[in-house]
Amino acid sequence: MFHAHLWLGVLGSLALIVICITGVLLNHKRPLGLMPEVANAEAQPLSAALPLHELVALAGDAVAPGGEPPDVDRMDIRPADGLAKVRFEDRVVTEVTLDLATGTVLDLGERNDVFLEKLHSGEIFGDRGILISDAAAVVLTLLLLSGYWLWLYPRRRTR
Repeated sequence: MFHAHLWLGVLGSLALIVICITGVLLNHKRPLGLMPEVANAEAQPLSAALPLHELVALAGDAVAPGGEPPDVDRMDIRPADGLAKVRFEDRVVTEVTLDLATGTVLDLGERNDVFLEKLHSGEIFGDRGILISDAAAVVLTLLLLSGYWLWLYPRRRTR
């Protein structure tokens, strides 16, 4: 058990260190300037919102005026903030924040935290990276269990 605990700890430590550091950075992404601050628009009911295809078209025009915008990676609709965020699949991960009701561009810029999110989840390395992240979680669980066993077993045996 001792050697299994030791080598699992050695092998899993690098992935766990990356997951821990990126998790802390993600928890503090606003103060670190990794996520843009956007002034909130007025809260809007969804019935007042522009259709999604119009919001995507307006965001695409802001990213590539007169040209072909990159594909949309994801959208985040926040009626309580009156915002729609459109993130594109380009090299710098551009995000356009629009007023939900008028389509006015409130912010256009890079999302610097996306790299950390993908590194944290393992997604940056594709499906294999996600499996490595999952394996690191399993290794951490095994290390905790074997550590408890190595601590408790000698005490239990001496009783």
